[in-house]
Amino acid sequence: MDREQPLDCLKGIGAKTMQIFERAGVHNIGDLLSYYPRTYRTYEAVTDTSCAQEEKMIAVRARLERAVTVQYIKRLQIVSTVICDHAGKLEARWYNMPYLKNTLQKGAEYIFYGKVVRKGNRLILEQPALFSPEQYGEMLKELQPVYVLTKGLSNQMVSKAVRQVLEDMPLQPEFLSEDIREKYELAEYGYALEEIHFPRDHHHMELARRRLVFDEFFLFILTLRRYKERREAAANMFSMEHTELPQKVMEGLPYRLTNAQLRAWKDILRDMTGERVMTRLIQGDVGSGKTIVAFLAMLLAAANGLQSSLMVPTEVLARQHFEAMQELLSQQALSYVPVLLTGSMTAKEKRLAYAKIASGEADFIIGTHALIQEKVEYHRLGLVITDEQHRFGVRQRETLAEKGEAEPHTLVMSATPIPRTLAVILYGDLDISVMDELPANRIPIKNCVVDTGYRGRAYAFIEKQIRMGRQAYVICPMVEENEMMEAEDVLSYTKKLKEALPADIRVEYLHGKMKPKEKNEIMERFLRNEIQVLVSTTVVEVGVNVPNATVMMIENAERFGLAQLHQLRGRVGRGVHQSYCIMVSGSNGKHIQKRLEILNQSNDGFYIASEDLKLRGPGDLLGIRQSGLMEFKIGDVFTDVSILQSACEAAELLLAKDPDLEALEHRNLRRKLENYMSNELKKLSL
Repeated sequence: MDREQPLDCLKGIGAKTMQIFERAGVHNIGDLLSYYPRTYRTYEAVTDTSCAQEEKMIAVRARLERAVTVQYIKRLQIVSTVICDHAGKLEARWYNMPYLKNTLQKGAEYIFYGKVVRKGNRLILEQPALFSPEQYGEMLKELQPVYVLTKGLSNQMVSKAVRQVLEDMPLQPEFLSEDIREKYELAEYGYALEEIHFPRDHHHMELARRRLVFDEFFLFILTLRRYKERREAAANMFSMEHTELPQKVMEGLPYRLTNAQLRAWKDILRDMTGERVMTRLIQGDVGSGKTIVAFLAMLLAAANGLQSSLMVPTEVLARQHFEAMQELLSQQALSYVPVLLTGSMTAKEKRLAYAKIASGEADFIIGTHALIQEKVEYHRLGLVITDEQHRFGVRQRETLAEKGEAEPHTLVMSATPIPRTLAVILYGDLDISVMDELPANRIPIKNCVVDTGYRGRAYAFIEKQIRMGRQAYVICPMVEENEMMEAEDVLSYTKKLKEALPADIRVEYLHGKMKPKEKNEIMERFLRNEIQVLVSTTVVEVGVNVPNATVMMIENAERFGLAQLHQLRGRVGRGVHQSYCIMVSGSNGKHIQKRLEILNQSNDGFYIASEDLKLRGPGDLLGIRQSGLMEFKIGDVFTDVSILQSACEAAELLLAKDPDLEALEHRNLRRKLENYMSNELKKLSL
């Protein structure tokens, strides 16, 4: 058994089960081993029925007081009974599990573990798991892995498959040299893989996680250094002449560029007219005006007879940028030709776009990852721009750059505000320009941090805004209800909100598990105000500009990093109307309130990111994983900043001593790095 083998080499996994795993992104044995637990479940100490509290997990040792009954309501099969102990009674209920009628016998005793819910004036133990006292006693000693699941995939299916691989597969070869492991106090790789999935206790889990996080950062940084070396050796084959066009366009704008925008433009102009190829990051807060600076760079390329491409993460945003470019060209009476290219365009539309790009008729090509498909042939691609680069991956923008006949200039834009010390590591192959100023006409967003008791007033406020013609976002941390996580989910919340708001207010949901076509359709309808309230996960964090949206309500705000909350808040305040951000906290803990208060008092993304870095720590590990910045499988650049810095130091020292990893002790590392870079290529099709 090796890492490239498909999952059907495992016992109990056939074609149908393989398809389910593939929907979760697990295609082979290697993917399965790196399908790390999202968190760990620790079972509650056994208590009695009198301790049952609404919305809490509970473990009770009780016996069945009466025989099991099965009730059929439409397609739902409800299995119920009453359990009792010395302290009282509690109804237990299961859904679509009719076989329990033959399994559970009146008078039998079990440990019942589940969530207590309220139905009217009754408390019910819903969907409890059943254990013998001996089984439960063993589980109390262990951390149980909890994986990210998709429809049809159970936690038991994943853990069973992983356990089989770990038992049958040869010991994983070590690829870090002994001196690196000793210097940075890292566990062995094989040990780390076993303990991350099935840890003996918190201590062993943390040792395993530290090693795997280090590996992830270390390989990423080594990859960046490879790209940087290649870039630094590349001469500027598209050295451009200074032209008057960008200056004339700036003078014709209905507003003045900020000093930060002018500094960034000066950096770009110097790079594009210099001796070396530009590889630059514009790091600017939400609304700081990065797009117009990118457009100026595209105009400079066009004035020099070169094409430029702008790749963005969503089709809706691509269309918005395309329309903004059309409007700019029209206002300035310029005859350059922009072309839009996205995955959902018809075959005929794509053929027309391909022809314009290949002939050189298209000056500006704006689109999604469709820009890097094989069929696209550029005429003279001199400038490549990617927006929210971490959504694409390092290798994807490399592939776009390789579409040119020679190394084009590369400009990366990111609205994710992170401290410069982190940016230097994470964007190690790029020079950095920071835009830390907002245009004078931006109306500051009004913020408030409230508890769940404020919901009624928040709904009334949202309705009032909608009656004024505005729109609202509501963000939930999860897609669907999860018995192991007490947090709001998109599907249940949408139903609840539809009941709470008047019927004429259109409420719809959006989440990352939906098909791209469905997501685009929902966002287009929201853009046209056919949907007034959009309930979503953080999938809206980047990707669309809706100036009419004035309310951002974030449920379970305590479950997100401050930088991510700031990103979400940036979805509103984009028009001429006053906008509001309501952060609903499900916890009254002092630490959480202190964090959220930072966001309440400041709209400065860089200040917030810096404070977030100070406040977050290992305690955030067992929550909902932060998304957005650099989508690592297990590492978090804020929580794990010290490991990131160690990995960066280790990479620098190693490359200074053995730049080509030719030493015998680095042979396995070289192979691992090549495999890592190859996997980056595979992401292009995702």
